[in-house]
Amino acid sequence: MTVRQRYDGIVAWFSEHMPAAESELRYKDPYQLLVAVILSAQCTDKRVNMTTPALFEAFPTPFEMAKATAEEIYPYIRSISYPNNKAKNLAAMARMLCSEFGGEVPSDLEQMQRLPGVGRKTANVLGAVLWQKEVMPVDTHVFRVSERIGLTTGSKTPLQTELTLEKHIPGHLLPVAHHWLILHGRYVCTARAPKCGECGISAWCRKYAADRRAKRPERDGE
Repeated sequence: MTVRQRYDGIVAWFSEHMPAAESELRYKDPYQLLVAVILSAQCTDKRVNMTTPALFEAFPTPFEMAKATAEEIYPYIRSISYPNNKAKNLAAMARMLCSEFGGEVPSDLEQMQRLPGVGRKTANVLGAVLWQKEVMPVDTHVFRVSERIGLTTGSKTPLQTELTLEKHIPGHLLPVAHHWLILHGRYVCTARAPKCGECGISAWCRKYAADRRAKRPERDGE
């Protein structure tokens, strides 16, 4: 199977079966999504969604959060991974967002990455979700699943994965494609026990094909 055939098959399957895949983070505006994505680093969306209602009630806009110290933000996010560091980032992010961007999340992704706590992946998530920019956010699920199923080969960094996926997936599909891979990794192609028997894209999966080849000698010898 060629790389093109693998991409075409996987993209076609997801386009048919998950045409409206979207983020599982709950938010009402760009500010809330930005906060939620910052909190989601190395933390589950489920945990973030349990945490943000009280946080957003206390700090409904970036202007309220900009007035708060990290110590005042911390109690609301203490159940999140790395709460001390994230509280500092949220306080500093809100101050810069208000002082330099008028409280509006910038749609320019390079400008957005100037905000404390915002890296390339976070900026790409907001770009894809809010403005349907043709970018591929790469989190741990996307990085792992892409290599396992054969969309990347020997990718060493999230950036390498990002550039490879952007090269092969049609640009207009990138905003939804990263949700395909995240949700697939979260619920089907799990890290320790992938549910290959339930997988709709197994016909194009490199690991599934390799596992089947490895079992053939055993069957031939029976």
